[in-house]
Amino acid sequence: MDIVYIKQLEIETIIGINDWERKVRQKVCIDLEMATDIREAGKTDNIDDTLNYKTIAKRIIQFVESSKFLLIEALAENVAAIILEEFQVPWLKLTLSKPGAIRGSRDVGVIIERGRI
Repeated sequence: MDIVYIKQLEIETIIGINDWERKVRQKVCIDLEMATDIREAGKTDNIDDTLNYKTIAKRIIQFVESSKFLLIEALAENVAAIILEEFQVPWLKLTLSKPGAIRGSRDVGVIIERGRI
């Protein structure tokens, strides 16, 4: 298995359960590892033969910027579902963090692994 990844994709969105959080955009950070087979792309040197991380990042940004979830858990599940379904990724690991959510901590978040059954 090969991995195509995106690290520290920062996106602003409405996220949180407190009243003030529903009124301001906050930064979330996404790390993503996606299983794929890069051998064909390695032979052909053609972007059509691999996962296009720019296309995936643009799709995630569009979705997250327009979302208004209460919980980062819900946001993570929805992002994972988009990647699995729209990009035919068989497995992914997604880390979603919310920098500054707890005083004294750099960030808090969730790490999920999902695969298509």
